[in-house]
Amino acid sequence: MPKVLIVDDDPIQLRLTGAIAKKDGLEVLTAEGGEQALDLLREHKNIGAMVLDLVMPDLDGMGVMDAMAREQISCPVIVQTASSSLDTVINAMRQGAVDFFVKPVAPERLLISLRNALKLGELETCVRLDKHRRDGRMRVRDIITQSPAMDRVLELATKAAKSDIPVLIEGESGVGKEIVARAIQGSSNRAGKPFVTVNCGAIPANLIESTLFGHVKGAFTGATNDHKGKFVEADGGTLFLDEIGELPKDAQVKLLRALQFGEIEAVGADKIKKVNVRIISATNRRLLTLAQEKLFREDLYYRMNVFPIYVPPLRERPEDIKVLSDHFIARLGSETGRRIVGMTEQSLNLLQSYNWPGNVRQLENAIYRALVLTDTNLLAPVDFPQIIASTSDRQTALEQAQKLPPLHQVNHIDAPLSETPKEGEPDNNGNHEQITKFSDRFLSEQGEIQSLQNIERDLIAVAIEQYDGRMTKVARALGIGRSTLYRKLKEYDLEPQSQNAA
Repeated sequence: MPKVLIVDDDPIQLRLTGAIAKKDGLEVLTAEGGEQALDLLREHKNIGAMVLDLVMPDLDGMGVMDAMAREQISCPVIVQTASSSLDTVINAMRQGAVDFFVKPVAPERLLISLRNALKLGELETCVRLDKHRRDGRMRVRDIITQSPAMDRVLELATKAAKSDIPVLIEGESGVGKEIVARAIQGSSNRAGKPFVTVNCGAIPANLIESTLFGHVKGAFTGATNDHKGKFVEADGGTLFLDEIGELPKDAQVKLLRALQFGEIEAVGADKIKKVNVRIISATNRRLLTLAQEKLFREDLYYRMNVFPIYVPPLRERPEDIKVLSDHFIARLGSETGRRIVGMTEQSLNLLQSYNWPGNVRQLENAIYRALVLTDTNLLAPVDFPQIIASTSDRQTALEQAQKLPPLHQVNHIDAPLSETPKEGEPDNNGNHEQITKFSDRFLSEQGEIQSLQNIERDLIAVAIEQYDGRMTKVARALGIGRSTLYRKLKEYDLEPQSQNAA
């Protein structure tokens, strides 16, 4: 449920504004002064919008917005005041307010402003996170989560960002290990420096050394130019080694030296190069188990496992499903041009009852699919057919499927064109049930073209029925005069009742 903060030193106005927001299904926090409002903003990181009074005794609205800017607290602000001065409006907008109204405000006006502010806040969050990710400045507090199960992850990530200690992030595929790695770098003194990602399981074994450490021209067949390698690319920044458990043993020896001494040797080179690289690795398999099975070097394991962080799967943090879904709806809805405002309570219950084997990545794909399927501005359970099929019995899945719009019959591209089957004949699918007779306004029951006289008679009858016997409109619609119309009525025995003949 979206949270809004109402700030006003007038207790009556505070209560009225809060009641309007609560009636619309919003969770309301209230503050009677600017200092209390700032404390709530620091404590609650998921406040979607704030209604702020400008005139307050301790810290006025302008002071609150100034403090928010200094502390980089991002929250759309709607300003309300008893003064309608143009200078006041301009100053508030310059401080970052997204809307402004004068007390007393109509409930409809307040709700529209709140809804727009909440949507703006979601889009600003998406844009900010994407910009931080691209700039290498994503912070730990940018990680989208409300689950207590993630508190330990955030705490460890914050501590890891204060040094260059090697970090090993463990967790199932799709839980967001790379997001945690980017947040560690963006919160450290290496923020803004290169963040180079290497998927160790996607590189052929014979190219892994060249990819990581580089090679010189002529080092092997096909080496027509010097290649500096990922370690040199990440010099001064962070090298993220994803799926480190898939790294071949030959490359593990050279990686151990790079970790211990910060030295690399390109393939075919005769000189050792010093690099300043922070190593963050990730795996969806227990490295300790791999080391015990002699599939991973034990000395390298102890070197990389200096500061382990375990990211719990999505099924262990159901509180995150709502905030992650809102984030994906805002981002993907904007990318696809769909005006989706959220999901129904039944849809949220459905998503929270699923165990999500693919974790956050699977949730994002499910939201994307639902955005394409839906015909409304709220995602309903019927928009998640695969989730329904996994969480319900067959009968429930069929009932949900029947709520989907009917699909047109599909003809195979190679199927020959055929005439409409006559009564009693089988159709193209071998169905021998009686086929309803094909009818068309230009064809007779025998499938022959009707005479022009019959077609004209039917057309006049339809026009009379369409215009309820008002002959002036009938004649105008048919493009003929009234005298001609009455002559044809008599000819076709279609004389209308006298009361509708006007």
